[in-house]
Amino acid sequence: MSGSVLDSRWYNLERMDAFRGTVLMTVMPVFFLSTGLRTSWDMGGVGVLAAGGFLLVASVSGKLLGVQIAGRLLGWERGEALIIGWLLQTKALIMIIFANILLDKAIITPGTFTALLLMAVGSTMLTMPMVGPLLLRYRSIGSKSGDDVGLEGCAVVDRPLGVQEGRV
Repeated sequence: MSGSVLDSRWYNLERMDAFRGTVLMTVMPVFFLSTGLRTSWDMGGVGVLAAGGFLLVASVSGKLLGVQIAGRLLGWERGEALIIGWLLQTKALIMIIFANILLDKAIITPGTFTALLLMAVGSTMLTMPMVGPLLLRYRSIGSKSGDDVGLEGCAVVDRPLGVQEGRV
C-alpha cells in the first residue's frame, strides 16, 4: 500500500530502500504469524501430511517437466532448464497469500490450507539445496572447456532466455 501512495520524487533511492526494509520487518512477521495461527495441524494428521507431500511432488515435477519441455523447444542447454525449473519452486509467499484468500472465501477447508502451506514451504526449502550443486556442476563444465565460467559468465545469468549463439 505504501508503494502506491509514496512518490519516488519525494525520497531518494536509499531512503526508499530503508523504508521498504522497515515495512518488511514490521508487516511480514505479522502476516506469517496470522497465517501460522490459521494453520490447523490437528485436522487429518497423517492425511494432511500425505496430501502436502503429494502436492509437493506434483508441484515440483510439473514445473521441472514444463521447463524441460520449454527448454528443448527454445534450444536451451540441458543444465539451464533444470536450474530454472528449480528456481521456479520459490513461490511460498505467493502460494500462502492465495491459500489465505481461498480459506477466507471458504473455497478450501482448513486441512487443505495446511496441506497447501506445507507444499509451499517444502518446495521453497528444496530450492537452494538443489540449485547449489547444479550451479557448481554447471560452472565446472564451463571451466573444463577452457572458459572461466562463474555466475557472472553463466549463460543462465547473462543471456536472455532462449538466446544461443545468435539464435532466438
